[in-house]
Amino acid sequence: MQWLISKFKKESYTENEMRSFVGRISGVVAIFFNLFLFAIKFGIGWIVHSISIQADGMNNLSDAASNVLSIVSFHIASKPADKEHPYGHQRSEILASFLMAMLIALLGVEMFKESINNILHPQAIDFRWVTIGILLVSILVKVYMYSYNNALAKTYSSSLLKAVAVDAMSDVIGTSGVLVSSILSPLLHFNLDGYMGLVLSFVILKNAYELLKDTSSSLIGRAPDPEMVKDLEKMVLNHDLILGVHDTMIHDYGPGRIFASIHVEVDAHDDILKTHDVIDNIEHEIKAKEGIDLVIHMDPILLQDPVTDAFKAKVNKAIREIDRGWTFHDFRVVNGPSHCNLVFDLVVPFDEKYSLDQIKDAIKAHMDTKQKVYLSITIDHPIV
Repeated sequence: MQWLISKFKKESYTENEMRSFVGRISGVVAIFFNLFLFAIKFGIGWIVHSISIQADGMNNLSDAASNVLSIVSFHIASKPADKEHPYGHQRSEILASFLMAMLIALLGVEMFKESINNILHPQAIDFRWVTIGILLVSILVKVYMYSYNNALAKTYSSSLLKAVAVDAMSDVIGTSGVLVSSILSPLLHFNLDGYMGLVLSFVILKNAYELLKDTSSSLIGRAPDPEMVKDLEKMVLNHDLILGVHDTMIHDYGPGRIFASIHVEVDAHDDILKTHDVIDNIEHEIKAKEGIDLVIHMDPILLQDPVTDAFKAKVNKAIREIDRGWTFHDFRVVNGPSHCNLVFDLVVPFDEKYSLDQIKDAIKAHMDTKQKVYLSITIDHPIV
């Protein structure tokens, strides 16, 4: 596989074009192997009058059709953004992965049904060396297909190549079960085919479930990689004028198409044009180094303001004493004629049981102040 990639790739390929090229050439090779297996299985199955071998060959033909789907999906995913799809087409790869997972689940269900039928209505054991040979060839080919697709999936972080690899491994599992039962059943004088298939169908369904869970999370919108968030915030904080960051949001529209936004805290007394210039430079730097389209929102904060610092310290102390994993940011004080407004965002876990009123009461109860205060709190949740 690596030889084919090296032979036909162009040095001028961008990262996205290389990804599409690898996905398409992987699909072409998979089609060749699946058509090869279909031809020998269906042909020999017809010669020896074996319906099971012919049926297994038809399964390889359906796998070839799935490979055509993957090639088309890689082609669509490589298309640039347009008027109807301003965020690009990369999620078509994830959608194809979801469809592949559904096909694997269907394979598991069919194997389960056939296994139950074989247990209830066992057929006569027909041992043929030609059948063993075909099954061994099929297993070796599918192991190779799993190996190169799995390696490419890791190299290019491709959910679709991972789905193709899982599909190949599901075939390995199913065919291995048939092989083992074909050898042991005559020796034991007991047809193991149905029982072996029943166990292996659950393995295939488990693989399908994990793949469906992974791809559906990507389609719905999963939490970003904590390391990505950490690295992004570190790069932003690496600039002198940035005092703090919060409200980091990352939206993944597929490989190479990531959009992010972040709030940065800056000194309210700094020159706004100078600060804006620094923020522009940060956005360009992140795009150049990480390929992330970043939008930065400025939050000016008052430094060395006695009133703000005093109330901020009291709120911080109260939150530490409550000790429920809360953090706060965007803190400011708005003085009124009869009371003082403390305005801030509070980050609480998704499973927080306190209501907003309970949160306010808890913070007030732990604040050591005689002044009348009103808490204006906006609830946030962590993205990682």
